Amino acid sequence: MTMKFISGLSLLFLLGFSACQSNSPLTGNIQFSTPSSWHPVIYLIQANNLDDLGSSYVGQVIDSAIVQADGYFAFAKMPDASQPMILQLAVQKKGERYANQFNHLPQTANYFPIIWQNGEQIHLKANIYQFQSSLQMPKASAVNKAILELRDIRLKAFDQYLARELDEEQILEKEEQLLLYQKALMTFAEQSESFLTAMLALRWISPENDFERIPEFLFQQCEKWQNTSHPWAAQLCQKAKPENLPILIGSQLDNFALPMLTGDTMYLNELKGKKLTLLDFWASWCAPCRHENKEVLRPLWDEFHESGFQIIAYALDSSEKAWNNAIQKDKADPWLHSSHLQGDDAPFLTFLRIQTIPSNVLLDAEGKVLAKNLHGSALQNFVQDYFD
Repeated sequence: MTMKFISGLSLLFLLGFSACQSNSPLTGNIQFSTPSSWHPVIYLIQANNLDDLGSSYVGQVIDSAIVQADGYFAFAKMPDASQPMILQLAVQKKGERYANQFNHLPQTANYFPIIWQNGEQIHLKANIYQFQSSLQMPKASAVNKAILELRDIRLKAFDQYLARELDEEQILEKEEQLLLYQKALMTFAEQSESFLTAMLALRWISPENDFERIPEFLFQQCEKWQNTSHPWAAQLCQKAKPENLPILIGSQLDNFALPMLTGDTMYLNELKGKKLTLLDFWASWCAPCRHENKEVLRPLWDEFHESGFQIIAYALDSSEKAWNNAIQKDKADPWLHSSHLQGDDAPFLTFLRIQTIPSNVLLDAEGKVLAKNLHGSALQNFVQDYFD
């Protein structure tokens, strides 16, 4: 019979490795099979400004840790953080050139944000193939529990509203589904007591920084967090300046000169309805706009115009012939029509800081913005309720 002895040097090594494991501030277990198409390394990435959060290629890689054969990893040291800071953990497939490349699809996203502060001990578990959606932190702090909650809200909302493929002709339905997804995350941000978790929700609402349809949310987030000492609060409020956003609900619309279909130039204040005005932004080439002309706007005009309802339609057309033909074919000629015939370079949309159609704005008799971007039954119900 033979016996194997551990040498003193080996014993010291194992004891040292064990101590390193227990003293590491950030550890975890990553499940993966071997051989694997994934690189057995986990990267620690710091977002240096608000737009870096959740963005590919821009976050600063500040450390990495090898994932052992049993899935264990440990970071030897963490950045100094006397105040909470948000960091991002990422895994990458073999062959990827960049450690800070992110996949944003919620089910398969390869990164996860955590909030770190000096003195914390964080341990996590995840499956490398669904890193973000599978990640758990058994003894998470309150703010990291909130991030896990936000992750779950995002997953559920994505599955419910955005997983179904829609074609280009279903643009209004796509927009409605996107807004429902965004509202789930907006509700989280509005209720959050943590600035950093609210900012993560904001970035997941639109990684592209497209808040054209929800500028009020951005403005309200600035109002909520503007006195926060974190440097990202100033970056948030720069984005949320009213002059950088589309016209906001509750704003008073300034007067504007409009070239009319009749050949005259008239001012907006001269054209408004006695009680309610719909500014409708459309184009002859926009299929959903044309459908709404016939199925929604014409019935509303017929029912409510005599009661003080006005429609001012502004077209993003460049061809006067195409514009006129669309008005006639849609039987939209009873209401007012305007266009600069400059296509996408439409001065009225620039004035209102709007870039996307179909769009609309509803004004009261004094020109105050009551609502925006209501379509189909939502628009019909709003007008009906307003006059009731």
